[in-house]
Amino acid sequence: MSPMLDGQAPTEAQDAEEGPGSAEPGDLLRRPETQQQPMSGAGRWCAGRRCWAVLGALGLLAGVGVGSWLLVLYLWPAASQPTPETLQDEMTLNCSEASSEEALLPSIPRTVSFRINTSEDFLLEVQLRARQDWLLVCHEGWSSALGARVCRSLGHLRLTHHKAVNLSDVRLNSSREFAQLSPRLEGFPEEVWQPRDRCASGQIVSLKCSECGARPLASRIVGGQAAAPGRWPWQASVTLGSRHTCGASVLGPRWVVTAAHCTHSFRLSRLSSWRVHAGLVSHSTVRPHQGAVVQRIITHPLYSAQNHDYDVALLQLRTPLHFSDTVGAVCLPAEERDFPRGSECWVSGWGHTDPGHTRSSDVLQDSVVPLLSTQLCNSSCVYSGALTPRMLCAGYLDGRADACQGDSGGPLVCLDEGTWRLVGVVSWGHGCAEPSHPGVYAKVAEFLDWIQDTAAQVH
Repeated sequence: MSPMLDGQAPTEAQDAEEGPGSAEPGDLLRRPETQQQPMSGAGRWCAGRRCWAVLGALGLLAGVGVGSWLLVLYLWPAASQPTPETLQDEMTLNCSEASSEEALLPSIPRTVSFRINTSEDFLLEVQLRARQDWLLVCHEGWSSALGARVCRSLGHLRLTHHKAVNLSDVRLNSSREFAQLSPRLEGFPEEVWQPRDRCASGQIVSLKCSECGARPLASRIVGGQAAAPGRWPWQASVTLGSRHTCGASVLGPRWVVTAAHCTHSFRLSRLSSWRVHAGLVSHSTVRPHQGAVVQRIITHPLYSAQNHDYDVALLQLRTPLHFSDTVGAVCLPAEERDFPRGSECWVSGWGHTDPGHTRSSDVLQDSVVPLLSTQLCNSSCVYSGALTPRMLCAGYLDGRADACQGDSGGPLVCLDEGTWRLVGVVSWGHGCAEPSHPGVYAKVAEFLDWIQDTAAQVH
């Protein structure tokens, strides 16, 4: 569908509606003649002089009217022609209006938020909706299970360490307040937390979660070019034998997430043939038998090969990855944290750099892509309802940048207050970088419980 044709349609319709209401040129010229009355021979000359004068005036007025009408007829469409930017906005608006349910859903504010103060001995802080300040957490009623839950809510794969810290050992502002868990209530609703002026035990909670979302060697390469080592330390390559099959994202030393369709197509292959390469930029540097051996492939139980719904799979590695400046984990999305449409995120991989090519890129590529609303992507202008609630899309309606074959399973990451989070897994699309067909990704926020429960149960 051409945006220009879409944009011109309203102008043509408007001209068609205005036509019948205006006098046409033929009507203006004929009307004086058809209104003349027959005259007697005696009074023909005297009356004829007056009539000719009247007719002359009417003719002059008719000429002016016709000229003005023709001027409007030919100049109005050109003056009212929308600019390309307006056409793009109209197309987006019309597509968005095709399904407005999502836009009407109100955002529900979080009743309880957590953060870990890394500058002060990893002290845990909680913020309640009714209060603006951050409260330190008293150690009374605390447990490792609660610590694991906090880490999960912050997008980390697991709890690594927690302890009690004596208030006497910490330099605190005299106005700092505290919050204590109620021993009679479970979970983390706002009612569980009771504000306090002090902690009866004299101790507060220090908490460490699994490391993720940092780029020690971040560089300044723009989208669409080769990525430097360490720019995306969680980016991994999944190979079957010696061939790059899909991209993946490192979640922990022994856990990698990719797309379910990447492994589903080769589910009869020997497990020992699968390997994961992390910290990799160029495939030409890979030697035989390098990479981490895959111990187990866990495909989401609800994955559909027909429409790629639930398109995620976890790979458990036989030996853990060694984290470094070029190898690290990406954070999962924090609970109840939504990235709005228009957020600029990044997709990376070794896929085709041109839809016409049949070979993958040797060097890791990356590109910035904005998130698009689901109602737009599900409209008749784009994918006509093909996206499920487990999917999201990102890219451009004009097709300037997109993921392609070979990028499947790779990361779509967004920056969230200094932390990089895995928002999507490259899943499917119509062609590569085609207009009105942005990339579609598995929505990671929909799989948080499955990912974290699986990683916690399988060691």
